[in-house]
Amino acid sequence: MNRHLLTAVLLSGLVVLLVVATEALGVRVFDRIATNLCVSLVLVIGLQIFMGNSGILSFAHIGFMGVGAYVSALLTIPAQMKGMALPDLYPILQGIQVSPYLAIALAGVAAAVVAAVMSYPLMRLSDAAAVITSFALLVVLHTVMTNWSNVTNGPRTLFGVPKATDLLLAAGVAVAAIVGAVAFKESRTGLLLRASRDDEVAAAALGAHIPHLRWRAFIVAAFFAGVGGALWGHFVTSFSPNAFYLHQTFVILGMLVIGGANTVTGAVVGAFLVTGAFESLRSVEARLNDLKLFNDQVVGLTEIVLALAMIAVLILRPGGLFPSREIGAVLARAFANKKKGAA
Repeated sequence: MNRHLLTAVLLSGLVVLLVVATEALGVRVFDRIATNLCVSLVLVIGLQIFMGNSGILSFAHIGFMGVGAYVSALLTIPAQMKGMALPDLYPILQGIQVSPYLAIALAGVAAAVVAAVMSYPLMRLSDAAAVITSFALLVVLHTVMTNWSNVTNGPRTLFGVPKATDLLLAAGVAVAAIVGAVAFKESRTGLLLRASRDDEVAAAALGAHIPHLRWRAFIVAAFFAGVGGALWGHFVTSFSPNAFYLHQTFVILGMLVIGGANTVTGAVVGAFLVTGAFESLRSVEARLNDLKLFNDQVVGLTEIVLALAMIAVLILRPGGLFPSREIGAVLARAFANKKKGAA
C-alpha cells in the first residue's frame, strides 16, 4: 500500500511541479502548453485504465472525448449565442445554461452512459476482433457528431463555448485522474482485470466475469475521456468533429505506447515526453519555414517523429519506458536494496 501511495504522490507532485514552474516563468505560451499537457494527461490516464488493465487496444477513447466536449458545450453556450451557433437546436435545449464546472462533470457522466449503453456486447471480444470493433465504434461516434447538425453544427466549427479551463483547473483534474487510476489499478476490479489480461482462461476458471470487468473499466475510461474532452473544449472554445478522430487518437495512443500502457507512471511520463517533443518539433518546423530552406512548407514533422519514436520503442522496449512496475515500486525496491547492502 505504501508503494501505491508513493506512486500517486510522486506523479501528482510532477503535475504540481509543472504548475509551479509555469506560474514562476509567467510566460503565456508556457501556460498554454502546460494546460494542454494536463488535459492530455486526463485523456491518456483514462485510456490506460482500460487498455493497460485489460490488455485490449481501444480506438474508441477519443470518440468519448468528443461526446464530453459537445455535451459540455451544449450545457454552457449562452442562450443568445446558441441561436447563431446552433440555429436548428431542439427547443428543449435552447434555454439550458449551467456552470462550466458542473457541465464538465456532467460531460464525463454523459460519456460514461454512452459507453455503458454501446459497449457491453463488445466486451466479450478479444484480440483482433476487439480492436476492430473499437475502431468501428470510433467511426460511429465520429459519423454521429459529423451529421447530427442540430446539436453539433455538423462538420462545421462549433463556436461560442465559454473559456473556463485554466492551468489550475486542468492540473487539479489531472491529479484526481492520477489518484483515481492508481486506486482503480489496485482495486479488486483492477486486479481481476489484469489477471484476465495475463491469462484469460485461468481468470475465468477462478470465477472472474471478464466481460463485466472490462465493461466497468471501459465506463471509467469513458468518464475520464468525457471530462478531458470538456476541459479541452472550454480551453479552445471552438472545435469541429475532426478534432476527435484519427489524429488525436494517434497522439494519445503514442503517449501511452511510449510511456508504457501497463502502468499509470508510463501514461504520465509518456504524456510529458510526447508533449515536450511535439512543442519542440513545432518550433523547429516553424523555424524551417521561416528560413525558407525548402520550396514547399514543412508540415507533418511532429507526426513523422512520433511515428518513428513509437516504432523504436516497440522494437527496443515493447512494454514502453515503464512496462510493468510503477515508479513507487521501483524506488521502494531500490531503497530496500540500498538498505540491505548497507547492512
